[in-house]
Formats: sequence, C-alpha cells, structure tokens
Amino acid sequence: QVQLVESGGGLVQAGGSLTLSCAASGRTFSTYAMGWFRQAPGKEREFVAAIDWNGSSTYYAYSVKGRFTISRDNAKNTVTLEMSGLKPEDTAVYYCAADVRGPSITLDYNIWGQGTQVTVSS
Repeated sequence: QVQLVESGGGLVQAGGSLTLSCAASGRTFSTYAMGWFRQAPGKEREFVAAIDWNGSSTYYAYSVKGRFTISRDNAKNTVTLEMSGLKPEDTAVYYCAADVRGPSITLDYNIWGQGTQVTVSS
C-alpha cells in the first residue's frame, strides 16, 4: 500500500493562497482515490475535498467550494490542494488520505498522512 507525506503548510494572511502537496510512495497510486481533510484545535476532523482515481471527478466541502481546488498527477504520485481566499477559519492541520474503494466525504479512508499545519492570520 502507499504511504503519504504532506507538505506545503505554513502561515499566511487572510485572503492569501497556499498550495498543499501530498506525495505517495509505491507504484499503485493510480488505484487510490484521494481526499483532503482538516482538523482545527478542539474540533473533529472534517472533509475538505476528494478526487477519484484518474481525476475526472472532484468533490468539495461547501465551506471551501470555489476557493480550493484538488488535483492529482498520477505520473508523479502526487495530489495537490490549491487554496485561495484563505480565511482564519481555514486554520487547521490538513491531512491527505487514500483508499482504493473510491472517493468519500467521510473519514472512511484506510491510509492517512501525518498532516501539515496551515495557519491563516487575520
């Protein structure tokens, strides 16, 4: 199975942009649907975006739709989350996740990365 490593987090001002990347090890990346989730302090982990195996279908949480874009490059074993129009409420640890069963807006993914911190200052 793949292993996932997120990168690209950091501190950004409100209204700014940030791009997160998730690098997957292994040769079977294209067989996994991918998702991005986030968890703010004291809150439950929540769905952000998901993408199917070849990138033909994407899904977004209402709170980020129109501001965030998920994409993948199966040749490079990466999935990317482009974030713009960032708000202080987007502050969280962002996790990427993988599952062969397909994209889901629930936490039902069997592989998770360690997360990367995104902080949006007001």
